[in-house]
Amino acid sequence: MSKRDYYEVLGVARESSEDEIKSAYRKLAFKYHPDRNPDDPEAETQFKEAAEAYEVLRDREKRQRYDQFGHAGMNGNGFNGFSNADDIFGAFSDIFSDFFGFSTGRGGANRPRAGSDLRYNLDITFREAAKGTEVEITIPVEEACTECEGSGAKKGTSPQVCPQCGGTGTVQQSQGFFRVAVTCPHCRGRGQIVSDPCPECMGRGMVINDRDLKVRIPAGVDNNSRLRLRGEGEPGINGGPPGDLYVVIRVEPDKTFERQGQNLILSREIGFVEAALGHRMEVPTLDDPVSLDIPRGTQSGEVFRLRGLGLPHLGSTHKGDLLVEIRVKTPTHLNKRQEELLREFAAIEEDKPLKKAKEFLKKAKDKVMGE
Repeated sequence: MSKRDYYEVLGVARESSEDEIKSAYRKLAFKYHPDRNPDDPEAETQFKEAAEAYEVLRDREKRQRYDQFGHAGMNGNGFNGFSNADDIFGAFSDIFSDFFGFSTGRGGANRPRAGSDLRYNLDITFREAAKGTEVEITIPVEEACTECEGSGAKKGTSPQVCPQCGGTGTVQQSQGFFRVAVTCPHCRGRGQIVSDPCPECMGRGMVINDRDLKVRIPAGVDNNSRLRLRGEGEPGINGGPPGDLYVVIRVEPDKTFERQGQNLILSREIGFVEAALGHRMEVPTLDDPVSLDIPRGTQSGEVFRLRGLGLPHLGSTHKGDLLVEIRVKTPTHLNKRQEELLREFAAIEEDKPLKKAKEFLKKAKDKVMGE
């Protein structure tokens, strides 16, 4: 039996946002939750089908592969669906706890949970963004306390199972056909009581340490580019996987170039004589300067394109262009001789139509007489 389209399963459009996809899954999870549909194999199937669709579409990389290759794109990529409801409760415990209050009845606070993702804002220069670089950053991270090995209890002692919740971290209340889980007030959801806390971490089991990381910045990054460092976020809980670190790039503006996508914009000023007669000028690039020939009669605002002298496209050897915009400068504070020459030039320009007319009549007359 072929699988249904994941977007069809959740009842959302292909261009739906992450929030819309999450909201759609919440409604289906509520509708087909096992506690609401006991001994209903059809509801259980739809419960698992919705979870499988959400697992793929909530992940940007998996969703991109699915959009491109369909279900075939999921084969061999570390996802084979869910075998039972326990797997679903474990994967989406945040949804069931935060939005529904359901207790899975299968470990509660002791269930493995993924660590939180972290964000780091990194400022780099324009040239570093253009050429790529490697930088070292230091981030504060929570790590298991080495003194108590993460237990939170003083060396030589051990935490005790909470007598009120029996170690689950939650106490259960019945509400219709649901089992609603409430955080245990005695242990505050930890499932354990630490009578003699570790002096190093004050009973938390975690301490904050600095971690040094090397981050490779690819050439061509732009403002708000995000680099994902897998597994460099906060550690998981109860054996869960660590979160990721997202490095958000902020590029400082450059004094010479403006950026337009992967193209560079450069403005250069020339005199009106140079514009009229033509001119060769030197322009800067990201590497060595190059010569640019300005043809006769260039007007102010004209743009000359130097191909391949812009910024590299991410993950490609192809580069943008350097666009040189010419500004023609009008002279000011002319001396007497300069003013005379300009007036003479203006007079010549005014006489041009008359001269052209006389030349035309002379040529016509010569042609008639010659015949």
